[in-house]
Amino acid sequence: MSDAAPPSGQNRRPLPPARSPARGVPGPRTPAREDRPAKQRDAFFDNAKYLAIVLVAMGHSWEPLKGDSRVLEGLYTVVYAFHMPAFIIISGYFSRSFDMRPDRLKRLITGVAVPYVVFETAYSLFRRFVDHDPGQEISLLDPWYLTWFLCALFVWRLTTPVWKLVRWPLPLAVGVAMLAGVTPSIGDDLDLQRVLQFLPYFVLGLVMRPEHFQLVRRRWVRIAAVPVFAAALAAGWWAVPRMTTAWFYHRDSAQELGAPWWIGPLMVLATLGCSLLLTACFFAWVPGRRTWFTALGAGTLYGYLLHGFLIKFADYRGWFEPAYLHRPLGEILVTVLAAGAVTLLCTKPVRRVFRFAMEPRTEWAFRPDADRPAPERSGGEREREKVSA
Repeated sequence: MSDAAPPSGQNRRPLPPARSPARGVPGPRTPAREDRPAKQRDAFFDNAKYLAIVLVAMGHSWEPLKGDSRVLEGLYTVVYAFHMPAFIIISGYFSRSFDMRPDRLKRLITGVAVPYVVFETAYSLFRRFVDHDPGQEISLLDPWYLTWFLCALFVWRLTTPVWKLVRWPLPLAVGVAMLAGVTPSIGDDLDLQRVLQFLPYFVLGLVMRPEHFQLVRRRWVRIAAVPVFAAALAAGWWAVPRMTTAWFYHRDSAQELGAPWWIGPLMVLATLGCSLLLTACFFAWVPGRRTWFTALGAGTLYGYLLHGFLIKFADYRGWFEPAYLHRPLGEILVTVLAAGAVTLLCTKPVRRVFRFAMEPRTEWAFRPDADRPAPERSGGEREREKVSA
């Protein structure tokens, strides 16, 4: 019959040609994660972390020697003004994406909390047996020597969502640090003085963007950093008999350092200004290209936590006592040895040996779905969560 309906597919307009999907949107038959190349690490940050950790180790090796040398004491003061602030700013910068997602909380526990427990215990046992101090107790509430940083990083990272929520995070963090500087009643639990007084550097890292680091890496900044550091060294030498370096430790209040309470907020602002200026100069000198030590930047936390055993062992055994080490050539020798030791501790072979403590496998301690975001859980589980809430 002539008026019968045409068969399916006849006399129909052709479909328009397929359009390429927008950038970042997977095609209809393309997996969302299709063999993407691994994200390349930024050589600048790895270089900065390695150089900062080398300065940390050098500073610790100077502690038993600096009492006999005004020059070394002044250099020690300058280094302590910026080496930990630089490292903390980078830690804050790489914490910008942290939230309370289960997989990120799991990484925080396995990468920060567990190493804190392991190394706090190890350092306490080390001090008890090597220093022959039977009264040394294992206390997870009183970080000893280097473990304060892990405790502080855990607290800072947990509070990251708060700093991303408030309107003026950096002024608020500075205010908290100023109040901590006049509050001796905070005590030593979890080393909260350091946690609070170093907080502005972490929050600064949170609010920084890549272009901010580019600002200090310009050629004129590198040139200007030379007279700035020269002036800092002269100021450090001048300040040796007039000011204690403990202000840069940020572990005591003004009253505990023998100063009037109103000096505390002023010193917090003064040390913050000095530290940021020197940190900017330090970043200006950090190479942005790949170097022989770039790969070591991935192992800086290993070097940080492990070199403390070497420094304390040498101190307990009296290896810093020979008179020749308290002369310029001896001080240079100790500095080179400390830099070499922490460099070795950042290498891959050492990281493989101590990975059980720094990056432990703890899948057994978490629920099987701990890595999945909440929307991927089953409907029944979500209903149970609603009822329990």
